[in-house]
Amino acid sequence: MSVVGCLEGMQIAFFAVAKIPASERGSGVFGKKTCDLLFSGNGQNLPGFMIGRQLTVVCSFFLVGSFTSLTIVPGEGNNIFGVSDGAQAFLNYGFQGAVMTTILASITWQYAASAFPIAFMNSPVTHVLLLVALGLEFTGICAGAWVLALIQKKVMGFQYDEVYVGTPEERLANNHPDKEFGDDVGHLTGGGFMGHVVGSHDALDGPITSKDAIDA
Repeated sequence: MSVVGCLEGMQIAFFAVAKIPASERGSGVFGKKTCDLLFSGNGQNLPGFMIGRQLTVVCSFFLVGSFTSLTIVPGEGNNIFGVSDGAQAFLNYGFQGAVMTTILASITWQYAASAFPIAFMNSPVTHVLLLVALGLEFTGICAGAWVLALIQKKVMGFQYDEVYVGTPEERLANNHPDKEFGDDVGHLTGGGFMGHVVGSHDALDGPITSKDAIDA
């Protein structure tokens, strides 16, 4: 479950740091290696990681499911914790395992990564799992995902976010920098979340005349 949790947190951290300047992505050795690998070239390794990550998560969930599932036959007096036969039949479906893995191996790690994305990026475990995910994607076992994504892009006319809002450096140069959240951002984002609003002052707001206007 720890492997699944790291992979769940990695996708949150990767998308979080993708929208901030390279100079703010941390100074750790593994953080730099991870960013260099992830965002090199045209950024193809990021969607490649998502494919490899999904393969790893699916395989891990099969293992976790086999460990947490029950195969006790109701009515033979071996019900777990002495529950009724009906309750035992329900537990045999694996509902308790699904709840446990969702909380411990998914949501908890995603919350942590949303609050501390740079910490995830600087972890050596993150770099190793990135290499594993890219290795699985390189095998081509799910290469059809690229074809389907390309078709969807052509049909829907999708463009990179940078086409609409520019890169972090371009937004700063055009007096449209990202707005940093304060220490207390309210209850909607969670108590531990710190981050920024991409392009917080858009063209409709007009250019920012001074640094003090960012917090207006």
